[in-house]
Amino acid sequence: MKTAIVFYSMSGNTKYAAKKIALKAGADLIEIKPQKTYPDKGFRKFIWGGKSAFMGDTPKLLPYNFNADKYDLIVFGYPVWASNFTPPIKSFIKENKESISDKAFAVFACSMGGGAKKSIEKLKKYLQIKDFKATLSLIDPKDKPSEENEKKIDDFISKLEF
Repeated sequence: MKTAIVFYSMSGNTKYAAKKIALKAGADLIEIKPQKTYPDKGFRKFIWGGKSAFMGDTPKLLPYNFNADKYDLIVFGYPVWASNFTPPIKSFIKENKESISDKAFAVFACSMGGGAKKSIEKLKKYLQIKDFKATLSLIDPKDKPSEENEKKIDDFISKLEF
């Protein structure tokens, strides 16, 4: 089974986790980025990101290389913003809705401590699917590495296999 990890990362925690998962699972990495970057420091980071996620923004993305026909499973990865998945993930899904409709999905969310479960439920609803093949919530995996996170990643990967 061929797997794509489609992710957006602002502070590097999601990218860190995406790389670990891709390496262990033999998956392709597809990093998406908005054309206009979000503030990434201080109070503005939380206000701007939270507002964008809450309002359901779909920012224009920089070009990325993705061919849905190559993949059986798509794993989404994102930081949690205001208990939501990030707007760049929403944009990617909107742009590829038809071509990914028959795929299996999994998701991992990185947060500073909360909101991941709600964000995963909102993503499931947005994708209009019954459930994910696997879900994973990590607390700052790059900034606070731990054996617990490594075990969670290994358990997540074991659920991705058919």
